[in-house]
Amino acid sequence: MALPSGSESRWSRVLKMTFCLFFLIPMSSVGNRNTNTIFNKKQKLEVQQQLKRLNKPALKSIESPDGDIIDCVDINKQPAFDHPLLKNHTIQMRPSSYPKGFSFDESNSVSSNSEPKFTQPWHLNGRCPEGTIPIRRTKEEDLLRAGSAANYGRKKHHSILSTDNAGIIHEYAILIEEGDKYYGTMAEMNFWNPHTQETGEMSVSQFWIAAGETDQDLDTIEAGAIVYVDHYGDSQTRLFTYWTDDSYRTTGCYNLDCPGFVQVDNHIAAGAAVTPYSTYGGTQRALKFYVYK
Repeated sequence: MALPSGSESRWSRVLKMTFCLFFLIPMSSVGNRNTNTIFNKKQKLEVQQQLKRLNKPALKSIESPDGDIIDCVDINKQPAFDHPLLKNHTIQMRPSSYPKGFSFDESNSVSSNSEPKFTQPWHLNGRCPEGTIPIRRTKEEDLLRAGSAANYGRKKHHSILSTDNAGIIHEYAILIEEGDKYYGTMAEMNFWNPHTQETGEMSVSQFWIAAGETDQDLDTIEAGAIVYVDHYGDSQTRLFTYWTDDSYRTTGCYNLDCPGFVQVDNHIAAGAAVTPYSTYGGTQRALKFYVYK
């Protein structure tokens, strides 16, 4: 994760670690965009420019059985390096140290030689070579669902950890740990494919690491699993990351949908589906996330 200028010191402040499962349910579908949105010539040009910025030249492309296209992009040409603060950035492939008792190879079951505990559908048709990272290709219909090129990949302001949104219901099951200095977290989440019904509805299981004040200068690092038809165009459960350094106002995005998050792994595509799911009364599946300074 590449933190914006001035944010690194925030890690030494009190951080709030939040683990949350919630549903976002719109009271009305009025105003929701879909793939039938009509753009004028200027907006169409913006869409094409945005697609060119997001979809970097691929050394290899893999068509996933679920319809996604995964581009294997040179690790040094990923979207993160469009950020002015990351010009001439040197990628650190592995941390210089690990938390006590932590084993990188054992925990990263997808990247290690062991039998993976979960997989992504695109793995059935190929893998990205060393020196590249897998990026889910953004399509024109993805931008159409967002309503504008500028809105793509971003959460709406105040859409998280707030119950004051007009016409929006948030249903939470939440655990918050705060009041000390934190330098990371581990989160293990049972992995399901919940059904969403209403337009604009989503289901999320995620963690936050947060510093600062909500509505003012909130910094977050987030990741988890999400079902979000309005963003992805289907009801699959997908892996995601998110970040912001100004309370979701102008910075941050999902996955690699804007410059900022530096990816080093060539096996996992952020935003792509993950399988298998847990089954009711049967085998339970879990995703485990580690974040640490």
